[in-house]
Amino acid sequence: MTTLSQPSEHDIPTLSEAAGIRYLHFGTEWIQGAMAVADPSRLVLEYTRQMMAWLLFTDPPRAPASIGILGLGAGSLVRYCLKHTASRVRAVEWNPMVVTVCQMYFRLPVSSRRLDIVLADAGDWVGDPANHGSSPVLMVDLYDAEARGPVRDSLEFYTHCRQVLGERGILTVNLFGEHESFPRNLHHLDLAFDGRVMVLPEIDAGNRIALCFAGEPFACEPDQLLDRAETVEAKYGLPARRWARALMRGAATGGRRGARARLQF
Repeated sequence: MTTLSQPSEHDIPTLSEAAGIRYLHFGTEWIQGAMAVADPSRLVLEYTRQMMAWLLFTDPPRAPASIGILGLGAGSLVRYCLKHTASRVRAVEWNPMVVTVCQMYFRLPVSSRRLDIVLADAGDWVGDPANHGSSPVLMVDLYDAEARGPVRDSLEFYTHCRQVLGERGILTVNLFGEHESFPRNLHHLDLAFDGRVMVLPEIDAGNRIALCFAGEPFACEPDQLLDRAETVEAKYGLPARRWARALMRGAATGGRRGARARLQF
């Protein structure tokens, strides 16, 4: 295991607040996370909502399995999953200052029977065989102070992420479409997941969320996917029908017989 390096001056969390939204930064204008002060569990940023698109294909895992989150940010995904699912949540964050700030200013629980905060480098954590098979849902959001591209994007890293999923699971990754790292990330994800990668359309902020599938194929008719999306919208308050239609368009343009063909991910 790699010894954690000490955070530099570029890794010190800073805060801003406007119109009832509290933001996390690392000394730059780039937003690392956000929270609605009056509704802490709401996912304020569009890309964080898209990170939950795995709900189109699987229910939240049951104990002892957990939802894995690599990169704490402002704790948005942690807060949402704790409120809207009954799953255990394991969040991996290398910077202890981020954990402290989240607990002080972003309503992150100091203690919870369902939440485990692991202070570790995400690359080391996914590479540890003890964590393989522990999280059939894994969300990866690893950015530095410039917030322009993932700080972990090697083939080895994504291969280890697949091993964390176990026999069957889904990885969602926050990528940045306009950054030079985007094609490299997609190439490594394609290799690690045998080409079973779908990417949601780019949002205004430039983020692009990749969904990667491991294990037995997720196969369904388009109508089944839309029905599932309606259920997700009703239960979780997320724009799941928009995601489903985007994935159907992506499947159609990716060489399948069209949007009415049976979908397989």
